[in-house]
Amino acid sequence: MSHAYTGGCACRALRYEITAEPVASNDCQCRQCQRQSGTGHSSYLSFAGAPVTIEGTASTWDVAGEGGTVKRCAFCPTCGSPVYLTFPDIPDLFIVRAGSLDEPARYKPEMVFWHSVAQPWDHVPPEATKFEKLPPRGG
Repeated sequence: MSHAYTGGCACRALRYEITAEPVASNDCQCRQCQRQSGTGHSSYLSFAGAPVTIEGTASTWDVAGEGGTVKRCAFCPTCGSPVYLTFPDIPDLFIVRAGSLDEPARYKPEMVFWHSVAQPWDHVPPEATKFEKLPPRGG
């Protein structure tokens, strides 16, 4: 790895540093992500078992995904920026929102989830692998 992934919220009260490479990067077009982002999709980098340092205290709220998995959404209590996700049942998984990166150009979407509910005006990279819902487990 060349250098850490760093980022945080708009007001810089909540910051993270991850010293590993992401295991996946994806756009998600599900209705939850549409509502949370205020646009057609959200963009994520997923890290598994990576060393993560967080400065500041996030506010969180939990939501169950389509398959029943609880996602803990973390945002800055000062500026309200959504920053990262964790999963109480999958503690080694840490997911950051691509827009929160200090260097957002490092994000390269490989996959698109929930393409079946995409808005017709939301265009994602044509070369990304698209899944109608979530990819099959293990893939």
